Amino acid sequence: MTRILWINPVGTDDFDAPIGAELRAEAAPGSRVDVCSLPGPGPEHLEWNALEAVVAGPTMGVIRWAAERGGYDAAVIGCFYDPFLRGARELSGSMAVTAPAEACLHVASTVGERVSILVGRKKWIPEMHENVVKYGFDERLASFRVLEMSVDDFQTDTEFTQQRIIAEAEAAVEADRADAVILGCTAEFGFYREVQRKIGVPVIDAITAPLRYAEFLATLGADHGWRTSRTGGYESVPRRELAWIPLVEPVLNVDPR
Repeated sequence: MTRILWINPVGTDDFDAPIGAELRAEAAPGSRVDVCSLPGPGPEHLEWNALEAVVAGPTMGVIRWAAERGGYDAAVIGCFYDPFLRGARELSGSMAVTAPAEACLHVASTVGERVSILVGRKKWIPEMHENVVKYGFDERLASFRVLEMSVDDFQTDTEFTQQRIIAEAEAAVEADRADAVILGCTAEFGFYREVQRKIGVPVIDAITAPLRYAEFLATLGADHGWRTSRTGGYESVPRRELAWIPLVEPVLNVDPR
């Protein structure tokens, strides 16, 4: 059995149950997926860089708890900005860690050659583009397309959200020559299968792809010993410094299976 922890790095548990249900429906039969958000009050989304800074410490604390006490094989930091991924790997021990943009770009660039990313607001594009370049996929990027929606909007009127996603995905394929589309926010869940059916190219979901990528990384570690290297930039935080990163035990939405 592979145990996965999905971390919503925000101070609300509003998305924990619906994302948990979606992930468990998409997971491999041998996976068990728990979901958590950050305990205590905090931002409800990370649309601004400044809000990312607010949740950095608690997120690192949850990663440390998951690696040292939780018994998880892999964790996902569930925001498409991929916040704190490098720091999380410094704390992860033998546990694999990934995040949505990294996972989606790897999957999309394997099943397609030109990738378009559908984002909620143009505000998101600069930071997301930095990650595209950092991960080495800038030559595969066909476009960013803007839905003109905030994080809070995606699940409010799902029919409207799906219409907007389909319209921009079709434009990405026809105008930008994209042959794969990424949904560039974890709140855009529940739409990819219908959008994919409508537009005829792979539509990479921002929660399903990192879940399956986390399962893949966990399997690589268990079967082949291919885990995060500790000889370079991912060198583990030394024990003497861990007092700066206190363990944070989250309230879990536990996989009931």
